[in-house]
Amino acid sequence: MRLADGRLHLHHGPIDLIIESFGPGADASYVRAAHVFQTVLIDLAVELPDLRRPITDDPVLTGAIAQAMSATVRPYAPEFVTPMAAVAGAVADYVLPALVDSPGITKAYVNNGGDVAFFLTEGAVFNAGIFAEQPGAFQVRYENPARGVATSGWRGRSHSLGIADAVTVMAENAAAADVAATLIANAVDVPASPKITRAPAAELAPDSDLGERLVTTDVGELSESETASALDRGAAYAQHILGRGLIYRAALQLNGDVRFVTSEGSQQRL
Repeated sequence: MRLADGRLHLHHGPIDLIIESFGPGADASYVRAAHVFQTVLIDLAVELPDLRRPITDDPVLTGAIAQAMSATVRPYAPEFVTPMAAVAGAVADYVLPALVDSPGITKAYVNNGGDVAFFLTEGAVFNAGIFAEQPGAFQVRYENPARGVATSGWRGRSHSLGIADAVTVMAENAAAADVAATLIANAVDVPASPKITRAPAAELAPDSDLGERLVTTDVGELSESETASALDRGAAYAQHILGRGLIYRAALQLNGDVRFVTSEGSQQRL
């Protein structure tokens, strides 16, 4: 369906894409994207039981999206993580090439519920906003290697083991940003704090890949030191995976405080 402003909206089950192309081939690119999208959910559903297994179980996956999900989370083993941590970003990555498979497209993006894959040609710029307690924005130019951005946190549409209000990550592609945002958000935490309410994921969603692991359902009023400690834990983890080349940049938000993690190190919001 085309929206009033010309963007393409594709929806099937839990997958909800907002797509936009720029250039004379935009209309044709939307037709190709819609065609590719038709089988995405069906293909994923066939392998769903294996996609919910921890990557340490070494699930055998055959579909293109499923294999991309598995490859993206594999560098994090032996941490607990399943390919589902990369699903939204991997779907965005999968649809994006259909948009740009023609001359004339100068830039394009596929936004899957906030996990975004984008394409840029020389001179093009990608602008994105961060909608959280502390809204923000960033800009990516063609020369920047990042081609994916994702946000995760306990207030989001997926369950989180941590207490981050939002963690936004820039990475090589949307799948890489997706899993990294999930795991960094898990790391932002004050373990065993009575101010944090948690419940087994399976009680909230019986088919959750997190099983009986405790996920955050509410966060009480934290002190400044508790907020700083939680952000320190998340920033340390983010800095670690940045050092491994798994991400390019991260912004961690909790209780109005923002911590940026870049190649220059972790920095508090000025």
